[in-house]
Amino acid sequence: MDIKALLEKNLPPEVLEVLKDVGERARRYGREVYLVGGVVRDLFLGRENLDLDVVIEGDAIGLTKELAEKYRVRMVSHIRFGTAKLRFNSFALDVATARTESYGHPGALPTVRPGTILEDLKRRDFSINAMAVCLTLGRFGELFDPLGGKEDLDRRLVRVLHERSFIDDATRILRGIRYEQRLDFRFEEGTERLLRRDVKMLHTISGDRLRHELERTLEEGEPEKAFRRAGELGVLRELHPALKGDGWLVRMFRRARQGGTKPPAELYLCLLCYRLTEREAEQFLEHLNFPARMTKAVLDTVRLRQKTDELSSEGVKPSVVYKLLHGYDSTAIRANLLAAESPLVKRHLQLYLSKLRYVRTLLDGVDLAVLGVPMGPATGEALNALRAAKLDGEVRTRRDEVEFVRSRFLKQD
Repeated sequence: MDIKALLEKNLPPEVLEVLKDVGERARRYGREVYLVGGVVRDLFLGRENLDLDVVIEGDAIGLTKELAEKYRVRMVSHIRFGTAKLRFNSFALDVATARTESYGHPGALPTVRPGTILEDLKRRDFSINAMAVCLTLGRFGELFDPLGGKEDLDRRLVRVLHERSFIDDATRILRGIRYEQRLDFRFEEGTERLLRRDVKMLHTISGDRLRHELERTLEEGEPEKAFRRAGELGVLRELHPALKGDGWLVRMFRRARQGGTKPPAELYLCLLCYRLTEREAEQFLEHLNFPARMTKAVLDTVRLRQKTDELSSEGVKPSVVYKLLHGYDSTAIRANLLAAESPLVKRHLQLYLSKLRYVRTLLDGVDLAVLGVPMGPATGEALNALRAAKLDGEVRTRRDEVEFVRSRFLKQD
């Protein structure tokens, strides 16, 4: 396979220019530099990937500084790991010093030290992510694949590199499921056995790291596939025993995409938690340390689910719908709209989202004061009553609103 031609065919000219520049600079230092990781995997699969990872057997930060100065782009470095990142207009470039890793205990962040490209590839999660393409001038386009990643890619397998892989870093369980389902691959037999054996090692991972992996799964094109597989493998119950990756969840996620646009991850999360009790949802959210915004959306989802019966009758007034739903997170309302079985409940939820929440009175607090409504609680009471009347079609014009306030809240002489 002519990998150089593959690079030139699949990568934009501006990306190739930078990669060739990297290879030329490495040659001057007498160092080898490689394109590694997911971009190499996706290059062979014909999938677009402009998050580029480069490894140099030498000073990555020094090389990146030169590139940042030449191309006038911002650089962010992490001296502890010997890595740096550049963000160009249309792509990102991570440059790292080749390294080897060791883990002090299961789930710990690794201790790193400089190493060779072979040691760097051996520390990676799966064989399909452990291929390297040389960028050094004179060897540009040569494949370095000591761990059989290309063969596994051809066989459509996800395979770990050693027996302690999931013990050292159990986030690989969630990443592996994501790769398997995104690429329509399957776990290699021994890898699936190790995954099932080590699934409880997820408890060695901090909530923040688990949340990061879960959020990346929610951003997939079809996240329901990964959650269904996670359910089959016993992974979801390690995040919380009440979570299910069943047919219902698959239907809800697919229903969320029926409009043709990709739903926000927050909506998927609300659907994932829809069937939990409030206490179960609180436990799950606390364990993974979700931010306040997402926590409110999920808790509003499960709380609202318990109240939707109040929207299931034909004669519910718009003002009652508004009063019931006002204050709930809009994503929580959308989640309930997707999951509700009653057509009437769906109709009322949709009415609120599309119309009722936008209704505003023409009069405000200042107008009410001019009319003679006392400042304070009476103002709020009058505005709420006026909004309810407008929602129910009892008032339409400014004159209607003035007459409503005068008749209800002002003493008649």
